Amino acid sequence: MRVVVTGGAGFIGAHSCQALLEAGHAVTALDDLSHGKREALPPGADLVVMDVRSPQLAAELERLRPEAVLHLAAQMDVRRSVADPMHDASVNVLGTVNALAAARRAGARRFVFASSGGAVYGEQETFPAPEQHPRRPASPYGVSKLCGEEYVELARRDGLSAMSLRYANVYGPGQDPMGEAGVVAIFLHKMLRGGDPVINGDGEQTRDFVYVEDVARANLLALGAEATAALNVGTGIETSVNDLARILARAAGHRKRLAHGPVAPGEQRRSSVDPLAARTALGWEPRVALEEGLGRTADWFRSR
Repeated sequence: MRVVVTGGAGFIGAHSCQALLEAGHAVTALDDLSHGKREALPPGADLVVMDVRSPQLAAELERLRPEAVLHLAAQMDVRRSVADPMHDASVNVLGTVNALAAARRAGARRFVFASSGGAVYGEQETFPAPEQHPRRPASPYGVSKLCGEEYVELARRDGLSAMSLRYANVYGPGQDPMGEAGVVAIFLHKMLRGGDPVINGDGEQTRDFVYVEDVARANLLALGAEATAALNVGTGIETSVNDLARILARAAGHRKRLAHGPVAPGEQRRSSVDPLAARTALGWEPRVALEEGLGRTADWFRSR
């Protein structure tokens, strides 16, 4: 199967390209390289340098004739979405509309959209949140992802085999501490260089941390499945930022006291997503436990 991965040179994108290639698929990454890196792409993946909002996207996908599109290209920073909601909506809403239209014009049979469980659900009533949980995003980023889901659902009703995956907080080797959201990468980058990472607020806010290779496997399974309902991709386990920082400090050999700063705007207090439906629909479940994944990630950052 030929697959186009938008945002394919980014963190999740590069791992997804690798998983697709290992499964025997032909892969083209489409990325504007504003955050993604050419060198992150695995050997065997082609690269088209293009913004997902480009009017030329439809012609490019018609040339490539992919059977499936994995749409990962996004503005991912919650804080930037608060500061500049117009840019966030431009990339995450208009980019998704453009990708869907181009995929349909090119005759793609499958479209998988990367959404965000924590951002879409907002402040939760149930832990972990099932897919039926009320969707009340607390940031422009969450609103844009929810809007993207609705466009995907509209395309599905119009005949395209399409679905959304609601990721938890993805971490792992290859995440850019300078150019992408991700507390694990930011903390490790500072800890391994003797810096002073700052915990937002009291640090008792929780997140559901899922390893990037597990996410890439979910993407692979979703592209080959018939499922069309939105599915969570997470562990269902809450970890506080304080606990996360302590694990990372041990892995990085960081012995300084961790500082606390102001609460970040647009961030919810607790977040975790229930992965049970993904097990049923895709045969997917997370394999890499948090301490193991953080250790692998620390080793990768140390090697760089």
